[in-house]
Amino acid sequence: MTFLLHALSAVTLAVSPIGSPVSEFEAHDQHGRSCALSSFADSKVVVVAVLGTECPLAKLYGPRLQQLADEYSSKEVAVIGVNANSQDSMADIQEYAKELGIKFSILRDNDNAIVDQLMATRTPEVFVLDGNRVVRYHGRIDDQYGVGYVRAAPTKHDLRVAVEELLSGDSVSNSSTESVGCIIGRVKKPSSEYKVTYCNQISRLFQKHCAECHRDGDIGPFQMDDYSELVGWADMIAEVVKDRRMPPWSADPQHGKFLNARRLSPSEKQLIYDWVKADAPYGDESDLPAPRKFVDGWRLEKEPDAVFEMSKVPFRVPAEGIIEYQYFTVDPGFKEDQWIAAAEVVPGNRGVVHHSIVSVVTPDEWGEKAMSWLAAYVPGQDVTRLKSHQAYFVPAGSKLVFQLHYTPTGRTQTDVTRIGIVFADPDAVTERVFTMLAQNRSFAIPAHAANHRVGASLSKFPKEAMLLSLSPHMHLRGKSFRCTIRRDKESSILLDVPDYDYNWQHTYQLERPIALDAQTRILCEARYDNSASNPTNPDPSRTVRWGEQSEDEMMLTYCSISVPVDPKTIQPPETAETPESRLVKKTVDRFFKRFDKDNNGRLVESELPKTFGQFAFRNFDANRDGAIDRAEATVQAEKSVKNRATRRRR
Repeated sequence: MTFLLHALSAVTLAVSPIGSPVSEFEAHDQHGRSCALSSFADSKVVVVAVLGTECPLAKLYGPRLQQLADEYSSKEVAVIGVNANSQDSMADIQEYAKELGIKFSILRDNDNAIVDQLMATRTPEVFVLDGNRVVRYHGRIDDQYGVGYVRAAPTKHDLRVAVEELLSGDSVSNSSTESVGCIIGRVKKPSSEYKVTYCNQISRLFQKHCAECHRDGDIGPFQMDDYSELVGWADMIAEVVKDRRMPPWSADPQHGKFLNARRLSPSEKQLIYDWVKADAPYGDESDLPAPRKFVDGWRLEKEPDAVFEMSKVPFRVPAEGIIEYQYFTVDPGFKEDQWIAAAEVVPGNRGVVHHSIVSVVTPDEWGEKAMSWLAAYVPGQDVTRLKSHQAYFVPAGSKLVFQLHYTPTGRTQTDVTRIGIVFADPDAVTERVFTMLAQNRSFAIPAHAANHRVGASLSKFPKEAMLLSLSPHMHLRGKSFRCTIRRDKESSILLDVPDYDYNWQHTYQLERPIALDAQTRILCEARYDNSASNPTNPDPSRTVRWGEQSEDEMMLTYCSISVPVDPKTIQPPETAETPESRLVKKTVDRFFKRFDKDNNGRLVESELPKTFGQFAFRNFDANRDGAIDRAEATVQAEKSVKNRATRRRR
């Protein structure tokens, strides 16, 4: 799913609780009442759900558990919540229940006695007890959410099936499943002999690498600048660091050096492991560093000269489920050409904005080919900074396109993301920065293919061009991505992403720009997993082609390039135009000039001849939004031109 789900994991217990009787337990709930297992003596089935107030999955599944409690209350099924996290206070539990509409009792398990008896390890984790209070099912609620992925809907309703089978008098057919979630923050008993403490080494390490996102009001699910809250997450932190899920960074360190790399050194990782092994000792408070100050507003060198919102109307982020990428087009009203020295994207709601990319579309261009990357927001990633003599050139009449990826958090929220722009002095600009795309729009990923290759290349660079950064992009079936630079017969790997993650749209800023000349080619290779073993795959039985939505695929790399420029004679950089590309553009122009009567750049079926609508419209309308845009028409024109060239060669 998101940044949040990378803080999760799954576990298979060495000793199974299945078949074990659960003894009487009692504790106070969020209503201030004393509640015991025996309080539900009349219930045929009892579901015990282990929960945490900050665990992303516990937030998403909380309302679902309440729905199940409401649905089965008349069938003598009771639901009890248990919170054993040392970092969660009763006030936290009360706020969690209120925010998510949970009415069933959530017991505060102060000494971990309840979860120890159940052999619970994660939140959320459910245990289904029969009439004799013997554990008959243990594990997840369903399979909608997992480590780094979200399904549109569950395909297996494990908890519900177990309850129904017990009510019917049957044995549970699948009594144990993997528990996916956050490790329970059990009460710690730090060793009296320790060398690594929070106050000394760990607080500084977390300030440097983690607190940018893990602080109050940001997207991290818990704060890492507050020991009282952090200590309960110690085991979880060690696990995600060991599994290389945090800090998020996908590039293989064997290839390429990047200015914005987010990695922990081996010695830093070992400090975390040693600290957690010693039960997370606090240490001497006098060793604490000064609090790190974070900038919540603009991080530009100066206040922006212009600010543009993605929309005047806030976008409503639903409480759960998959949210497709959202696109917002904004007219900045540039009546004259502009040089942009710096730009920064700032979310209106950091808790739900997973990332945002803002691109420029010039008035004489169209579709993905024309989108030039301007700025992006990714949690924890610093603003891309150009050198003082560099700037983006934006022609008059250009528009800004915001791409937003949102993260549900268990409750409905809203967002209005903005971009701030600092204009450059044209006389000071000696290098123009712009985007070239290495892309392939004509692929077809076969159904059930587990390792399908798609290639693309980029060449014919402008004179004296320098490569500054790479930003590969695929969707849910993306498996790996590699970029190689080739000159004559020599080649080297620029970037290798062996485990591509759709949730992290990284820009990889080269530590040293690379010169590009007429003999240079950038070769990109993407691998896709369209098999059932890919948990993010929406439909393994489908042949997948180019499309903007996540259920379709893309294969492209944004390549940030700089070229020398004379500000007094501003000219666009040389484009890699060929006779074929000119013919494609001419064909698309004629098509829209003939049929696009309202001149809105989109053709609906009623604007086209009946025969076209019957036989061709569906092929053109790749994203199935009921209209053909220039990008979709371009794909078909490219195929047509390619087929004609093939026939001529025959």
